[in-house]
Amino acid sequence: MAKRRVLLVDDEVSILLTVKAVLEISGFDVDTAASAREGKSKLKLNEYHMVITDMRMEHDASGREVILAARSAPYQPAVALLTALPFSEEDWQEMGADKMLVKPMQTGALIGQLERLMENHTAKLANSPKPVAAVKPKAAKKAAPAKKAVAKKAAPAKKAVAKKAVKKSAAKRLPSKTLPVRKVAVKKKAAVKKTVVAKKKAVAKKTVAKKAKR
Repeated sequence: MAKRRVLLVDDEVSILLTVKAVLEISGFDVDTAASAREGKSKLKLNEYHMVITDMRMEHDASGREVILAARSAPYQPAVALLTALPFSEEDWQEMGADKMLVKPMQTGALIGQLERLMENHTAKLANSPKPVAAVKPKAAKKAAPAKKAVAKKAAPAKKAVAKKAVKKSAAKRLPSKTLPVRKVAVKKKAAVKKTVVAKKKAVAKKTVAKKAKR
C-alpha cells in the first residue's frame, strides 16, 4: 500500500520537526513548508492526501490562504487546521477546513484524529459524483480551420481530376468528328480516279477510230 502524502505547513521549526517525525513513524510520507507562500507553491507542484497548516505565520490569515489553496487543488486533499488558539467550529468550517487540531496535542490523540479524518475524507470523495469534463470551445475553433485547410487542399485535386476527365471525353469524341471528313476525302479520290479512267477510255476510243479510217 502506498504511503499517504501529507503537507505540513508551520513557521515554527520545532513543531515542523516534531510533528513530521510523529507522522512518519505512523506511516505517513511528510513534506514540510515553513511559510504559507511555500506551502501554496508546493500545493501546485505536488499532490497530497492531506494538508495540515498553522493559522498564524507571515500574518494572521496565512493559514486561511493555505486552506483556500488546498481547496482549489484538483486532487482535493483533506485539510486540518493546527493552531494554539482554538476557533469556534463555525469559523474553521467556514474557512474550508475539515478538522481543527489544537496545540499541544498528545501523539496518540493526534494520530487518531488524523486517521479518522483520512477515512472520512476518503469516503466523502468516493460518494461524491465525479465532475463531467465540458468540451472546450477552443477545440471546435481549432477544428474549423483544419477542415478549411483540408477543403482547400481537396479543391485543386478535384479540379485536376475534372480537367483530366474533360480531356479524356474530348479525346473520345475526336474520332467521331473526324470520321466523316475521312469518308468524304476517300469519296473524292474515288470520283477523281473514275473521271481519269473515263477520260483515258475516251481518248483510247478516238485513237482507235482514227486508225480505222486510215
